[in-house]
Amino acid sequence: MRAESSAFAGRARPARGSLLACLLLLPLLCGAGPASAARGAHTLARSVGTDAQITKVRKLDERTLDITVSSPAMGDFIPVRVILPRNWRSNRESRFPVVYLLHGGNDDYTSWTRETDVEDLTSHSDVLIVMPDGGKAGYYSDWRAGGLLWETFHTAELVRLMEREFRASSARAVIGLSMGGFGALNYAAHHQGMFRYVASMSSYVDLNDPAVCAVLGLGSWRDGIDLRDVWGDPVVNADVWQAHNPAAMPRAFRGTKVHLSTGDGDIGPMDGNRSIDELVTAAVGEKFLPESVTRFARSLRSVGVTVTTHLYSPGTHSWPYWERELHAIWPTVMKEVT
Repeated sequence: MRAESSAFAGRARPARGSLLACLLLLPLLCGAGPASAARGAHTLARSVGTDAQITKVRKLDERTLDITVSSPAMGDFIPVRVILPRNWRSNRESRFPVVYLLHGGNDDYTSWTRETDVEDLTSHSDVLIVMPDGGKAGYYSDWRAGGLLWETFHTAELVRLMEREFRASSARAVIGLSMGGFGALNYAAHHQGMFRYVASMSSYVDLNDPAVCAVLGLGSWRDGIDLRDVWGDPVVNADVWQAHNPAAMPRAFRGTKVHLSTGDGDIGPMDGNRSIDELVTAAVGEKFLPESVTRFARSLRSVGVTVTTHLYSPGTHSWPYWERELHAIWPTVMKEVT
């Protein structure tokens, strides 16, 4: 398990009260449902050490493809959406930088192109955009139970596949929102040097925060997930939880430029004509984030990590703000990877 990696040496230990809060909340909020794999009906026989393979390609337009990947790590077929660099076909000898976009919970690999203008934004960029599925509640982790190895698929199999089949270079950035932002931070910390730049939008960053624990518990209960299947018991397996807790391993981000952004939960003009239930959900989903993001940024700076933040008001847990943030950081992303 990556919990034993030297990258986490000297990480902060959770406060006893925070662990107790998680311990009390988990049986109530996320112990009722079975471990939902959120996978396809057809599975592959696992073949350890075998490379992932593309089994299907569907062309959506001149630059956008949907590929189906047979993943030995997942034992399943995983969809990935790819936007090709501008000169990918005309410049067949070159390798291209890669930007991985990770979706949020209860969503899928189509979300970035469905909800944003990322295709237009990148139309003049010679960069490969890769949007893998991460499961509706996969937590971008290698699960302790249930055989879901999302991190291995994304950071080992998919990276190699992009290099082999799409001429991806070693210049990489990873950007995620909500659950995907949590995944982006963990991937950057677990695999130091793999990503030059990581951006996390509206993400929980501290598993020791009781508010985060409560929200995760409610979300996992909704999805029929037991978080103990993901990271184990929060006390008995505290080392595993902390190995997936960005706030507990600030030194692991040295050498990677970090960007953190979140709104304050206040509803604003960009929230449009949504129902009251949708607005309340979007507001509550963002309200508890600024304080923990601020603490995390302070912790990163204290150990010499280059970090930028954008804490904005108003702002809810919703796509108009994330699309705006993508536009705002895009010049910096391009500067870092090209």
